[in-house]
Amino acid sequence: MPRTKEQFEAMRLATKEKIHSAAIKLFAKKGFAATGIQDIAKSAGISIGLLYRHYKTKDDLFNDLVSYATAGIERIIGRFKSDLSPNEVFREFTFEILNDFKKDDEFANFLMIMNQSFTMDNSSHQVQQLKKKSEAMIKQTAVLIEKGQKLGQFKNGNATEMAYYYFASIQGLAMMKLLLGEQFITPSLNLVTSAIVKEDL
Repeated sequence: MPRTKEQFEAMRLATKEKIHSAAIKLFAKKGFAATGIQDIAKSAGISIGLLYRHYKTKDDLFNDLVSYATAGIERIIGRFKSDLSPNEVFREFTFEILNDFKKDDEFANFLMIMNQSFTMDNSSHQVQQLKKKSEAMIKQTAVLIEKGQKLGQFKNGNATEMAYYYFASIQGLAMMKLLLGEQFITPSLNLVTSAIVKEDL
């Protein structure tokens, strides 16, 4: 019985997910320059020909991952604009990140390759958009912190500095997770948010 259009689309998306997962892991571990298309295809368990049906070049694949990251940052900005309690929004977001660290390495790997995109000689539209959205995320985080400070939920201080410190700590945890592997211990929610959230909340 011939496959339906929906079945073909499901297969296409499943293959793309395998490619993304393999590429994220390899780019984070070996770096973009040292990772070849053949490496990605082998890790994804597919043929090189099938990979080329989805992406003509390694740059195209990387830029697609960057676009995925940009969309994720846009969702974070949207969440931080919420009318909910700043403390609730901030703690819930941090809790989800820590759960991702506990689950597997994928989120940590993803953060590492996004860092790579900022230092590579890559002036693609996708990378430029990621940089702009990352800056917007820091600004929106500072707005959320200022709102929490006014409500007495967050500690006093320069909100932008606090936002930078928070995301730097998340990036640092991602690096430590990949470095230490199974020895890595995911810190508690209270510890990660302690630089911003007041202790009595």
